[in-house]
Amino acid sequence: MPAIKQFQVTFDCAEPARVARFWCEVLGYVMTPPNGFATWEEYEDSRPPEERGSWSACTDPSGAGPRLYFQRVPEGKAVKNRVHLDVRVGTGLVGEERLAALTAESERLTALGAVQVQVLYDGHDSCIPMLDVEGNEFCVD
Repeated sequence: MPAIKQFQVTFDCAEPARVARFWCEVLGYVMTPPNGFATWEEYEDSRPPEERGSWSACTDPSGAGPRLYFQRVPEGKAVKNRVHLDVRVGTGLVGEERLAALTAESERLTALGAVQVQVLYDGHDSCIPMLDVEGNEFCVD
């Protein structure tokens, strides 16, 4: 049997630190400074001006979830994501109870700068597609 591999999820974006802070709030992650530095500010101050702000990262403080990595790219988002995150807040819930949990989370994330795209609800199951602060698709599920 092959060994289980660790992985990180990488986001292309215009403002890595801003997007990283958003996802920290969404998931309860923390900004972790690069190895050898006490803070992100210390790390950024050590870099040439043209390289400052080119990437950021955050991690699950429990160690259970993957690291999220954010890298600055020159081009803007042009098409729908081929992969997206599902923020799982309604696991085990059905019907109106599930919809209420998803709606509450959607409202919290909207206050952080996310945009609700639509509400999918068939009377039993539900999902709320959203956009993060740079327009990357994700779902509240």
